Amino acid sequence: QVQLLESGGGSVQAGGSLRLSCVASGYHYNPDYCMAWFRQAPGKEREGVAIIDINDSTTVADSVKGRFTISKNIAQKTLYLQMDGLKPEDTAMYYCAADPYCNGGYCCRWNGMTTWGKGTPVTISS
Repeated sequence: QVQLLESGGGSVQAGGSLRLSCVASGYHYNPDYCMAWFRQAPGKEREGVAIIDINDSTTVADSVKGRFTISKNIAQKTLYLQMDGLKPEDTAMYYCAADPYCNGGYCCRWNGMTTWGKGTPVTISS
């Protein structure tokens, strides 16, 4: 069973950068699968931030487009989220998610995630 552990969150000033990491552990027969980053700000619903499939095709939310980049290292079983030009409205708990059963681009969907990490907090001050 796949388990996800996020790291890299912290507190930075607006305009700064952070790089989040998510390490996948545990066995799954698919060496590569659909993964994504979500976030949830206080008092708000969880929203998808960026998603990547096994073909490295990515989609990012309009709110972070041009500032955030999702990538992965299959050999290290690590998902990344490079966040640049951070804004106070980016403040949230950031979660890593995966659909280990999705090994194709056709099945990689925001609402298909079955495995979640516990989150890493990001706070941006103005």
